[in-house]
Amino acid sequence: QVQLVESGGGLVQPGESLRLSCGATGRIFRIYDMGWYRQAPGKQRDVVAVITRDGSTNYADSVKGRFTISRDNAKNTVHLQMNSLKPEDTAVYYCKGNLRRTPGGITNDYWGQGTQVTVSS
Repeated sequence: QVQLVESGGGLVQPGESLRLSCGATGRIFRIYDMGWYRQAPGKQRDVVAVITRDGSTNYADSVKGRFTISRDNAKNTVHLQMNSLKPEDTAVYYCKGNLRRTPGGITNDYWGQGTQVTVSS
């Protein structure tokens, strides 16, 4: 089985920083796009940032200039550096990987279980 596990969430004050990490384990041939998504209470899950295997990135307008996504292909990890956090960043953050488990297999999306980020004074 494939598992994605997030870490690094917590409670911070406005203006502070957090770094989220997500590691993928199990039978994995290759991971393609990896991304971070978030879901606030009562709202839908939205994309925060996505990174391709070759390092191209895209960000939601609300986090541009504050968040940075990065990955390590050798370790099957993806990170999200979050600076200048705002109360509206409060949400459960999920990582997602689009991957192939075997060389001839199909690609599927796998999600982590989520990590809570709370920004409050």
